Amino acid sequence: MQNPENKKMAGGSVVDEMRGAQEPATEAYRAYDEEQVRSGNKAVRQHRTTGVNWIGLYTMLRREVKRTLRVSIQTLAAPVISAALYIFIFGTVIGTKIDDFAGVPYISFVFPGVLMLSIINASFSSASSALFFMKFTRGIEEILITPFSYLEMLVGFVGSAVARAMIVAFLILIVGVLFGAVTLTNPLMFIFYVAAISAIFAMLGIIVALWAEGFEQLQMLNTFVITPLTYLGGIFYSITMLPALAAQITVLNPFFYFADGIRGAMIGYHEANQLVGLVITVGLVLVLGTLVTQIFKRGWKIRA
Repeated sequence: MQNPENKKMAGGSVVDEMRGAQEPATEAYRAYDEEQVRSGNKAVRQHRTTGVNWIGLYTMLRREVKRTLRVSIQTLAAPVISAALYIFIFGTVIGTKIDDFAGVPYISFVFPGVLMLSIINASFSSASSALFFMKFTRGIEEILITPFSYLEMLVGFVGSAVARAMIVAFLILIVGVLFGAVTLTNPLMFIFYVAAISAIFAMLGIIVALWAEGFEQLQMLNTFVITPLTYLGGIFYSITMLPALAAQITVLNPFFYFADGIRGAMIGYHEANQLVGLVITVGLVLVLGTLVTQIFKRGWKIRA
């Protein structure tokens, strides 16, 4: 019969290994997996059968959507009201003093940029706040011991943030329709750019949430990098209005290509090279996806 003290020590070592204090507890995970299969754990059986934990992914998505709806004043109403004010001021008040641009009213030219600003904030805030609070409350440890691969963890967090951004985008589109600012020349490309841009900033939000030690650090990237680059990315003006040097600098700003992609999908007008925009967007999704997956795998700022 095993000594209770030895049993306690053995159990402690397994926990330490699972938290990353020693080598990965491969055998412990395998034994746990077999035990869950025998006990009828549907998620584990499904993961072993299909290779994907669909139940776990659905659970993460449902939890974040419910969290979004639970504080809808902050997560949904606030960005919609903010976007409505931007559209009213820049589109209706100022836009009436500006001639049509690229064959469309100024309000239609500005609207895609306002939409992009809102989905960036929504996706970044969703991913960063969700992971930060999970890390703060040690809820991330529940994710680590579930039958999730690192890629599935990425899909769960990013998918939840993209879902919130899509809801915000839909609501802002309704506001835009009321102002007569919405035109969709290529709906498929519109959905692609909204989803891709949301995914990019969701993954940036994940990285910031892991790095941040407090609430002030959680907003540093958004305040000092994302917001300035967004405003300087041509969301309220055309690059043709800028001096030559400023126009050349703007072309180096990836946010310019994000705004141009959504604008092109909506009103059919492009100021940037479409191929370059696609390469930058898809490239950032792949690079950040690989980076975040490796961060999860290494357990940076996750495992105690």
